[in-house]
Amino acid sequence: MSLSMFGFVTNDATTKWISDDLTLFQIVFLRGLFTILLIGGFAYWRGALSYRPDRRDARILALRLFGEVGGTFCFLSALFNMPLANASAILQSMPLAVTLGAALFLGERVGWRRYSAIFIGFLGVMIIVRPGMEGFNVYALWAVAAVVFVTIRDLSTRCLSRGVPSLFVTLTTAIGVTVLSGICLPFGEWKPVESDHFLFLGGAACLVFVGYLFGIMAMRHGEIAFVAPFRYTILVWAIGLGFLVFGDIPDLWTIVGSSIVIGMGIYTFYRERVRASRLSALAARRP
Repeated sequence: MSLSMFGFVTNDATTKWISDDLTLFQIVFLRGLFTILLIGGFAYWRGALSYRPDRRDARILALRLFGEVGGTFCFLSALFNMPLANASAILQSMPLAVTLGAALFLGERVGWRRYSAIFIGFLGVMIIVRPGMEGFNVYALWAVAAVVFVTIRDLSTRCLSRGVPSLFVTLTTAIGVTVLSGICLPFGEWKPVESDHFLFLGGAACLVFVGYLFGIMAMRHGEIAFVAPFRYTILVWAIGLGFLVFGDIPDLWTIVGSSIVIGMGIYTFYRERVRASRLSALAARRP
């Protein structure tokens, strides 16, 4: 899971690095082409391309694509205009938002402890964003919007039938994001694309693929309650890369807010594990 997070945050750093040379739509479109080739080839090798979703799953996939597109463009808009660590820290409130969304829209039971953790975690996000205070960056609101869209994406994923291959979902999403960014290209500025840009974007696509692959391996072969908290190592990578590549040093409030978000996220994972253990024990006692 730590390697997965390293892949994702290094991709973020790479795309942020070339954001001065290329537009947002160019970066998403060109990186998407490389991503489709990588994931498409892997999906073909795994036999996932032959799958055909039914109407219900097709509608859910469309909603998931809506969340993915919104999350991608909102997060990159924030990333290109604020420190890497700050944008990554805000996005890490996503597990808390998903837990809240599952309770509100999917009927999952959430106790007062997890509700309290969600509330405190969102206070941590507010500390990072600091609305109305000195040091406030309006693009932090784009990162918050990204959390909303990514929550829609993840809740939609939970609603998919179990028979839908993960690679099929990932590939169709990559195709959708790439096509939509390509449609938007004529409405924005086109900057010259040089050979080193293709090198960076191809590398970014490889890093996304590595992040996806190691994340799947971690969740399938490791105990979820143990593995999941390691997703927060992304903040360690983000702070390190932010300093080494961009010279960013997180201030005290960012560190405090990030610590709160991480702590509440790990506590939420712990409470989910406790609840799952209790349900398993009750099921075992039934005749």
